[in-house]
Amino acid sequence: MSSPTTPANIGPGEFFPVVGVGPHEKPWPQDAHFDPELLLNGDRRNVLDKYRYWSVEAIVADLNTKRHKLEIAIENWQHDLNIGSVVRTANAFNVNAVHIVGKRDWNKRGAMVTDRYLTVIHHPSVADFSEHCKERGIPIIGIDNVPGSTQLESTQLPESCVLLFGQEGAGMSDEAIAVCKDLYEINQYGSTRSMNASAAGAIAMYHWALQYLPR
Repeated sequence: MSSPTTPANIGPGEFFPVVGVGPHEKPWPQDAHFDPELLLNGDRRNVLDKYRYWSVEAIVADLNTKRHKLEIAIENWQHDLNIGSVVRTANAFNVNAVHIVGKRDWNKRGAMVTDRYLTVIHHPSVADFSEHCKERGIPIIGIDNVPGSTQLESTQLPESCVLLFGQEGAGMSDEAIAVCKDLYEINQYGSTRSMNASAAGAIAMYHWALQYLPR
């Protein structure tokens, strides 16, 4: 079996690392979670080594046994390019679900297919999203530097909650702000008014993880 990162020749004296592994040596493992096509052709996906050659369905089933109580929601009114990056970070923290609020279609390029490993739920309106959370007893926590926001760095987030993010530039809509139990902002020390939405998402998720996940 080839190593997780195999050099490939791209020109005279030039090499670049190829992600993943090549075809599996025979005899092949017979466990049900292995994908015969990946065993035959190799697995070049950006997955942990423990999931090499596993089918997507098997990976999702395994992740489902250890989902965390955190959920993520993103408003999607203007086809924000940052949504994919937020989804990718949500996968890294193995959140319980991702909620897309607004337009059903969202720019998946930044997600790098990580949405396949997550439960993604669409809500056509903020009201629908709010009702969904209310029925499940999960508080909505808004992350944005709007009037009334308090410092994220000094707060203890609920273990079970939904972190709601607005769009790049416009931020959270007034309707979204109104359904939040709490609003928090990330301290900034430079000249710009706001930071990239995907960066804010990563910071907020990591802040939650420091409080509840083993290190």
